[in-house]
Amino acid sequence: MPVRIMTNFMVAAVAAVVAGGFAQGPAHADPNAGKTIALQWCASCHLVSDDQPVADSASVPSFLDISKDADWNEASLATFLANPHPKMPDMNLTTREIANIAEYIDSLAP
Repeated sequence: MPVRIMTNFMVAAVAAVVAGGFAQGPAHADPNAGKTIALQWCASCHLVSDDQPVADSASVPSFLDISKDADWNEASLATFLANPHPKMPDMNLTTREIANIAEYIDSLAP
């Protein structure tokens, strides 16, 4: 019986550590990878970077404008990408890719 209790405790401890890691998002998000993904998926409508010539749509916010929005964060980006507006493609981005894009947008904030 004591072995079973110890095993259950170890399983619970490992589960708590793993769940805590996911709650904080992927470690070491990469803004350069985020920029690459954004240029591939987002630049046809959004102005993603200063070195981009022009976005196709002036009616959507630039990534710089998004970075200045007080309500913006990685969680809001993930929520939005789960249910994007109709004109957006289904990108099927991973959690890490979303974190990378979020880190890139954060890097643009003044």
